[in-house]
Amino acid sequence: MKAIKLFGSASLLVGAALSLAACGQNNKDAAKTAKKFPEQTPQKTAKKGGTLNYAIETDTPFKGIFDSQLSVDQVDSDVMQFGNESLFDTDNQYQITNKGPAIFKLNKKAKTVTITVKKGVKWSDGKQVVAKDLEYPYEMTANKATNSLRYSDSLANIVGMKEYHDGKAKTISGIDFPDGENGRTIVIHFLSMKLGMLQSGNDYFLESAAPYHYLKDVPFKKLVSSDKIRKNPMFFGPYKVSKVIRGQAVTWVPNKYYWRGTPKLNKIVAQVVSTNSASQAIKSHKFDIVGVVNSQWQSVKTANDTNFIAKIPLAYSYLGFRVGEWKDGKNVMDKNSKMNNKSLRQAIAYAMNINQVEKRYTQGLTFRVPTLIPEQFGDYFDKNAKGYTYNLKKANQLLDKAGYKKKGKWRVQPNGKPLKIKLATMSGSAVQEPIVQNYIQQWHKIGLNVSLTGNRLMEFNSFYDKLDHDDKNIDMFMAAWSLSTEPSPRGMYSETNPMNNSRFVTKENNKLLDEIDSTKAFNHKYRVAAFHKWQQYMNDEAYIVPLTNSYSIQAVNKKIVNYSLKPSAVNSLWYKVGYAK
Repeated sequence: MKAIKLFGSASLLVGAALSLAACGQNNKDAAKTAKKFPEQTPQKTAKKGGTLNYAIETDTPFKGIFDSQLSVDQVDSDVMQFGNESLFDTDNQYQITNKGPAIFKLNKKAKTVTITVKKGVKWSDGKQVVAKDLEYPYEMTANKATNSLRYSDSLANIVGMKEYHDGKAKTISGIDFPDGENGRTIVIHFLSMKLGMLQSGNDYFLESAAPYHYLKDVPFKKLVSSDKIRKNPMFFGPYKVSKVIRGQAVTWVPNKYYWRGTPKLNKIVAQVVSTNSASQAIKSHKFDIVGVVNSQWQSVKTANDTNFIAKIPLAYSYLGFRVGEWKDGKNVMDKNSKMNNKSLRQAIAYAMNINQVEKRYTQGLTFRVPTLIPEQFGDYFDKNAKGYTYNLKKANQLLDKAGYKKKGKWRVQPNGKPLKIKLATMSGSAVQEPIVQNYIQQWHKIGLNVSLTGNRLMEFNSFYDKLDHDDKNIDMFMAAWSLSTEPSPRGMYSETNPMNNSRFVTKENNKLLDEIDSTKAFNHKYRVAAFHKWQQYMNDEAYIVPLTNSYSIQAVNKKIVNYSLKPSAVNSLWYKVGYAK
């Protein structure tokens, strides 16, 4: 599962899309709710012209890092979707097809993947996308000077990648240019082949290109702050950036060199709107496409001239416990960490009354999830997983047995020292604060002195900055992943991935992740069993406690056609979207 922070996105991002107001009822009820909505607007011929206003829902300015390898949050991904086309189209099961900008060939015996970009796929300045543009993102990701959070041991499976990352080689020896850097083909050599390589969203190779001719003069250490990334980014998708109002809005106009043809709209304006203003924006028709905040559904469901479409996204919110630090390129556990006690973590999870919260704050549009593998992944999801259902009695028993004795109002650590737990979580919709305060009250009921880091909810960018840099005032945190479409969890929870913000590392976790991604996993039964073992292990250890997923609804102007949430539609989506004739 590639991740997108905040509440993640489907490409190794870390994003901010799910609302912690998403809490729980069972999946059958959620599925019933899901059937009320189609996955797409009418699919018909669109007329040429018109401006589409798209709402970017966030309570803080977007960062504006417009590159797939340098950005790790969902909001930036949402902002750049109109030009940032992937190299590969997929079917509705996320299998790579050859209908997109590039052709993909896997040779299991030779341990290679060959990627050939199609002739006529051009950057918005008219230059053909070439082989060096396919290879350059690997350098951007692996070169330590960029500080990319996307480098992982999955990418280190490419021959020579680790040597390049460690500064021992100037090039990545395992990526060949059979027709030269200005040809259209690269061949990637792997140390071992993985089943996930057939799926879009795997972490073993990249699905993006970068305009080398445009970026080559920018030093790696300056890339993330350069105007060529922040102000004038270049894409080969249907639209190109016309104007950026930093952190607030981006205006897009057609890329006249787009390989599929001319997109329908004259202009797209992607603009920030706060979650608390979303419902009013829907009712006033300020935007043509707006995400519905689930706690506001009752107030918007009768909006005029609006189509509501929806899906259950590949995402989940979770509670993480800080048990170590990021050191010398890997996560390092601290056996003496305050939160490194399984009984304490389990008790905290059992004290959360997720179903009650859902009943009060949502309308059957959210649900508790019992495991870290979503149900959408079919057999890989462990349907027998129970997760942590509300049980205060069990929570108290766990703490008592583990030696967390009460001293007055609060429990103390087994060593007798005071126990103060700092919780970090993000600001969000109007119900975010009462939901978080509810959970804090629940923990108080079992004698745990939990309070908010800094005594308040955090702004999104600040939250992840503190989390990524191991702020000492964070003992546990509520966050979310938007997942990639290949289910392996290695991209989020491995020893060498900086996005593993709990910093937990165990030999058993390493072993189970290796089993999921081993060559033996080409056997479906073996891989299913490996996934189930990992879910059981993670639920038992409770370093990361799954909380909720939320049914994602979008309000779309009735005049808009060809807008779809189906996986197969994503890559060519903005080429087709327009106004009805």
